[in-house]
Amino acid sequence: MEKKNIDWANIGFGYIKTDKRYVSNFKGGQWDEGTLTDDDKVVISECAGVLQYAQTVFEGLKAYTTEDGKVVCFRPDLNAQRMIDSAQRLEMPAFPEERFIDAVVQIVKANLAYVPPYGSGATLYIRPYMFGSSPVIGVKPAEEYQFRVFATPVGPYFKGGAKPITIKVSDFDRAAPHGTGNIKAGLNYAMSLHAIVTAHEEGYSENMYLDAATRTKVEETGGANFLFVTKDNKLVTPKSDSILPSITRRSLVYVAKEYLGLEVEEREVFFEEVKDFAECGLCGTAAVISPVGKIVDHGNEICFPSGMDEMGPVTKKLYDTLTGIQMGRIEAPEGWIKVIE
Repeated sequence: MEKKNIDWANIGFGYIKTDKRYVSNFKGGQWDEGTLTDDDKVVISECAGVLQYAQTVFEGLKAYTTEDGKVVCFRPDLNAQRMIDSAQRLEMPAFPEERFIDAVVQIVKANLAYVPPYGSGATLYIRPYMFGSSPVIGVKPAEEYQFRVFATPVGPYFKGGAKPITIKVSDFDRAAPHGTGNIKAGLNYAMSLHAIVTAHEEGYSENMYLDAATRTKVEETGGANFLFVTKDNKLVTPKSDSILPSITRRSLVYVAKEYLGLEVEEREVFFEEVKDFAECGLCGTAAVISPVGKIVDHGNEICFPSGMDEMGPVTKKLYDTLTGIQMGRIEAPEGWIKVIE
């Protein structure tokens, strides 16, 4: 299929309308068959549950063109399961895993002309989401819901690509203990907007959030999990019930153990330890890994030995191996790659 006339190398991380999107409605206790549509407009009641009480969850995954020209998605089954977990936490009906994957496949097939070519540095970002669509005025779950999926070609999440970034320790809390920090709910991201706008105004790329209870332990950023590398090359990832279970992080942990033979520690990470690490990175679907060169804690700078010029050596191996798996250059573990046929 002929590709759209897009400057793939310079599109940035933004929304570009594509041809088709998927829609399914939940009514009377069940989901309808679902359909593809050209219409990108969502029409709902002014009193819809999503507008009144933020009853919405979402996911994010990508389609890639591999080295041999195939179009693939990376571990969509994990996105499907995480959306089920998110929906259940907000008293929303689960959209079945097999239907979630089928909807993703339909969207990619319908928008193949927007899947960036191999080597362009761009990907097709896929956004499944669900929201309460029926009127709700008392505080309770909606009775009807809509599940939708759209796709948009995107460039790197951070404009500098894989160049190390500077982040700050936030004065705000991202998630409370026993709250909703471990699900992908829109309300979590709304709460982070003021903090990220403030960080950008101050010249930082992101925030480091500490645990709300004691403010002594590292949690995550507004949209990514942390990875640390010790001076003896161990990979350390923070563990907390209020951290979103990142699919990219879980994949990198497996890559570290099984492909690179690294020792991995998934544990609580105290902020006072951070100064002793050799490397730091942020991982998530959008950026894969963004290296962190410096963390600023109220004027006190923590500068990692890996520096501000390039990824640290262990972070680079992790990045190259995972992206190699995603792009078909390295053999993937069974079940990780969904080929769009």
